[in-house]
Amino acid sequence: METLEERIRRLVQEDVVIEPYDDRWPLSFEREKEHLLSCLPQELIRRIEHFGSTAVPGLAAKPIIDMLVEVTDLDATRSRIAPLLEAQGYDYLWRPTRGEDGPPFYAWFIKRDSATGVRTHHIHMVEDHFVDHWDRLLFRDYLIAHPEIAQKYSMLKLRLASMHQKDRVAYTRDKTEFIARVTEQARQARGRI
Repeated sequence: METLEERIRRLVQEDVVIEPYDDRWPLSFEREKEHLLSCLPQELIRRIEHFGSTAVPGLAAKPIIDMLVEVTDLDATRSRIAPLLEAQGYDYLWRPTRGEDGPPFYAWFIKRDSATGVRTHHIHMVEDHFVDHWDRLLFRDYLIAHPEIAQKYSMLKLRLASMHQKDRVAYTRDKTEFIARVTEQARQARGRI
């Protein structure tokens, strides 16, 4: 049986592959959203958003649909949603929001293609007060409204993917400064400081 440490090591060493934008990504989001709404306890789910690079038309991305799910109760998510999705083959981690092992934690799921085992969806389940997660929608919307910045982000991701092909942690870490800067620009554009 794989330990949690071995599992995390395996997950972070999976290939980082960036592909050109695929207009099927929004449909893949909608299908998974419908699936989740059909099988999860309705009283725990408030909203489901498509975020990340696959939500930005024209942007190159890892072909993994990022989904942000607002849940009413993370403890109930752990006890009621996690077992249900794990039984359907999703990987599940109770994951720290920042850093390696400190709170606050949230529920994170990986859905894979049943034939190939390749990741298809990342599902982040958080409560409404997880501001850092919800700010990802500001980042998404800003990239949609500013294609020139989206293009810079695309070039950065391609460069980082070639540098960190087997290191998802380094790939994500090295995007952080760009994302933080653009998110701050998005906050200012919306009058939020």
